[in-house]
Amino acid sequence: MGQSLVLNYVHIVFSTKNREDLIKPDIENELFKYLGGVCNSLNCRPLQIGGYLNHVHILCSISKNISIAELIKKTKANSSKWIKSKGQELDNFYWQKGYGAFSLNPTQINLVVDYIKNQKEHHKTKTFQEEYRNFLRKYKIEYNEDYVWE
Repeated sequence: MGQSLVLNYVHIVFSTKNREDLIKPDIENELFKYLGGVCNSLNCRPLQIGGYLNHVHILCSISKNISIAELIKKTKANSSKWIKSKGQELDNFYWQKGYGAFSLNPTQINLVVDYIKNQKEHHKTKTFQEEYRNFLRKYKIEYNEDYVWE
């Protein structure tokens, strides 16, 4: 076979350092667009980006030429630098060290798009920590509570 054909969808989740509520409504849409631009620049097509005060969700297809770790590293670094330029109150903005990345079947795409679109409503009843633990359980990922929030 002479051609490499790849289509992998991933749902990426990460929070601000210490889960601080730094993603304010006046900046969130611009941040989500910026994150999408970083994904596009790395040939990872964003399908939906959203989040809430202290975390983001990125649903995208991953280019065959980049690892998930590299995509997230570049996304976090570029967006952190960008957001710090948005005001003195954001000078100490940082993302958490870790992240969650969950592969998706193409039949799940619409469900995850809707899930990301409804973050504000969803977080009226559930914290980010509860949401994230639910993902870890759903995907059967073993974790140590002492280290997952660093």
